Amino acid sequence: MSKIGEKSIVLSSAINLAIDNNKVTVKGPQGEMIFDVPKELTLVKDEKNLSIKRNNNDKKVRSLHGLYRQLIGNAISGVEKPWEKKLEVVGTGYTVKLQGEDLVFKIGYSHLVTFKKQPGIKYQVEGNNMVTVAGFDKQMVGQVAYQIKMIRKPDVYKGKGIRYLGEKLRIKPGKKAKAAGAAA
Repeated sequence: MSKIGEKSIVLSSAINLAIDNNKVTVKGPQGEMIFDVPKELTLVKDEKNLSIKRNNNDKKVRSLHGLYRQLIGNAISGVEKPWEKKLEVVGTGYTVKLQGEDLVFKIGYSHLVTFKKQPGIKYQVEGNNMVTVAGFDKQMVGQVAYQIKMIRKPDVYKGKGIRYLGEKLRIKPGKKAKAAGAAA
């Protein structure tokens, strides 16, 4: 039995939820998201709650039950208050700035790296080394944050690069540590 799928979703007054056959439209102050729900699932909307029921107990339907409950719940949360991911640029001389709606990175390459604005995503730069990626679609926010991180992955020897705020890195010892260990 899906523990997540059984939980009902609480709807606030700021959210406009429309159900048309198997199409769910979630509108809020931040944006709008549309889902096609499989026909094996039934949506039941009360005054302040939305619950998802499954029509049979097949393994595939049970897994879809929890998945779609979570997707719709994330959409409702995102159109009310945007999802955020914070990244930090670490390294001597490594900086980031907002140029129009695009991000421009100076991260040790011979050229500046420009990351274009993605639809539905907002960027915010704090200082010259912190980037906040925000948007109403949780999956898109995570994907864009990962793409930004992959511009310059954190170096395993020095830790320089772009990483999530609070991310712990395992720094490898360099050649000197190996040489010192062999001599002892």
